[in-house]
Amino acid sequence: MNAITDHIVTGADGKPVDLSAYAGKVLLIVNTASKCGFTPQYAGLEALQRRFADKGFAVLGFPCNQFGAQEPGDAEEIRTFCSLTYDVTFPMFAKVDVNGADAAPLFTALKKQAPGFLGTGGIKWNFTKFLVDRGGKVVERYAPTTKPEALEADIAKLL
Repeated sequence: MNAITDHIVTGADGKPVDLSAYAGKVLLIVNTASKCGFTPQYAGLEALQRRFADKGFAVLGFPCNQFGAQEPGDAEEIRTFCSLTYDVTFPMFAKVDVNGADAAPLFTALKKQAPGFLGTGGIKWNFTKFLVDRGGKVVERYAPTTKPEALEADIAKLL
């Protein structure tokens, strides 16, 4: 698998989702958490989704509980929190591991295409963001501290 959109992931409903449905779109793939200091970034992610969706862009959220147990809820709790607190309309998927032996293959591929600081592969915290071009290649990896609104110009260039 060379393109990120070649992967099959698990939806929040537990059913497989073929990311080929997103082929040809610019994607921002984010590992998320509901009880993290960066959780307010949901608002910025949703603003990006609403601003660019009609131009072929999508945010894809993957809840992760690997960092400080900051995503303890089940899929329904996560969905409800995101919807009621941040009016999230972008797709949220099943909870994943992003590091270690049980890391989701999607995140293994993302890390391979865009290693972290000084070439480290591991994801350091929730709200690490991967910008994927229309061809399914990662073009940039952003730290959790990078606010979604700071990505607007990079996203616009790919659209």
